[in-house]
Amino acid sequence: MTPLLDLPTLWAFIIAFAVFAYVVMDGFDLGIGILFPFFAPGPERDSAMNSVAPVWDGNETWLVLGGGGLMAAFPLAYAIILPALYAPIIAMVLALIFRGVAFEFRWRDPGHRRYWDFAFTTGSLVATLAQGITLGALLQGIVVEERSYAGGWWDWLTPFSLLVGVSLVIGYALLGATWLIMKTEGAVQSHSFRLAVKLAPALIVCIGAVSAVTPFLNGAYYERWFDWPQVLFTAQVPLLVGLCSGMLLVGLVRRWEYWPFLLTLSLFGLCLIGLGISMFPYVVPNAVTIHEAATPQVSLRFMLVGASVLIPTILAYTGYAYWVFRGKTGHEGYH
Repeated sequence: MTPLLDLPTLWAFIIAFAVFAYVVMDGFDLGIGILFPFFAPGPERDSAMNSVAPVWDGNETWLVLGGGGLMAAFPLAYAIILPALYAPIIAMVLALIFRGVAFEFRWRDPGHRRYWDFAFTTGSLVATLAQGITLGALLQGIVVEERSYAGGWWDWLTPFSLLVGVSLVIGYALLGATWLIMKTEGAVQSHSFRLAVKLAPALIVCIGAVSAVTPFLNGAYYERWFDWPQVLFTAQVPLLVGLCSGMLLVGLVRRWEYWPFLLTLSLFGLCLIGLGISMFPYVVPNAVTIHEAATPQVSLRFMLVGASVLIPTILAYTGYAYWVFRGKTGHEGYH
């Protein structure tokens, strides 16, 4: 009998934690880039940029950890997923590089700042859309034959993957808006409230649409959500989504500063739980389980020693950075 929490399962949780940490810490960063055109050039955009300037580059550490962990812990899954999703993954990487360059040069080259602002927005939008499409394509299933990818180049591009991509763009934009509500004052905060009030209902609709379609992508998803008695557990997820959504809308109307951001993060966390319910114990849906894809036990054990040191260290310096730069930000450049 397979233990409840063996090494492959533990590594699946570690990678899921890294992915969620990336969403938490880089999602609002990308969201600010998506919303950048809605802020006036000058002090408004500078204030928005300054709210993430001290921490933005460290946030992407979690993306590297998640991708590296997948390659090292589940090499078979990595070898199947990467060829299936080359196009959106390459687009995401190039867009992240593009926006990183734009982030730095908008301060160093004021004469061309409007071009760097455009590059920052474009990179943020493309990276987010690519991440959502990648997730949607993985969730809808990958064609696998003889332990290798057997689909076509464009299999990742479907109405469902586009729906997930658009949903993630709206979700990150809401994260960015609620982050700015928490971190800024004056015109930027007021503008962020107005944007968040429009984005929150849109995200709730998108979550509902993705949740309604997902169980019908294949029979296994439907069984994991609705079979008795696990439906007693799975039903709690949409109930909590409804509760958080209602509190989020109330918080925005009453102009709470901190709760909207925390409630938006809670919605992302509940979406991750829903994703886990649909997929577990598969890493490639209905094709390869985490135990089939896992590297040998001795390698997992060796990597776990490193992860037990690396992850707390990253959490410690990340927490310290956020603590040092806590409070409201202004519009003065950070360089």
